[in-house]
Amino acid sequence: MIDFTILPIYLLAVLALLLIPGPDMLLIASSSLAYGKKVGLSASLGNCTSGLILTLLASMGVSTIIAVNPLALEALKLLGGAYLLKMGWDCFRVESVDTSKGPDENRQARALYKKAVFSNLLNPKALLFFTLFLPQFVSSQITASSGEQMLVLGLILNALGLTFNLILVAFVGSLGTKLLGNPSFLRYQHKAMGAIFVIMALWLLFSQMPSQA
Repeated sequence: MIDFTILPIYLLAVLALLLIPGPDMLLIASSSLAYGKKVGLSASLGNCTSGLILTLLASMGVSTIIAVNPLALEALKLLGGAYLLKMGWDCFRVESVDTSKGPDENRQARALYKKAVFSNLLNPKALLFFTLFLPQFVSSQITASSGEQMLVLGLILNALGLTFNLILVAFVGSLGTKLLGNPSFLRYQHKAMGAIFVIMALWLLFSQMPSQA
């Protein structure tokens, strides 16, 4: 359902994109470091879930309709920034807990999954990325429609992204395991995650939107 002659170029482009630090990588790495591998895994799955949703929207043309509306993009940007700021505030308000307890770890994992999903869906840059990036690799030389090709290309992108993020979780989570045994770190772990969410909010609110030209 895709033109395999352009697949090597597409894979190379995806690899280059995955190596560029961004808010998704920041969230996954910081959650793995602050709470351990299980929570980092949940953040990775949340990121993948939002990526699959954005892929479906792009393949159906819904994201294009939103992307050509500057007011919709600005509203999405403000909503996403406000959501990230709220997550940061919630983290600052949480008291230190013993993360070695299983139930709390499970609760953190569920929370980070939801936060990863919504922080990405409310990021207009993520929507624009799928709208602008995937069509560049749609071929007119095969019978599959552009929507079908974008769906397959998006699935490949998400599969590679999840693989990359799992490797990141395994590496960073190993460092986090040592930190979770440090009482001093436990006192500030939620504050550290709160700072990450605030940084992500400022990153979104004060960064320029990519041009659609």
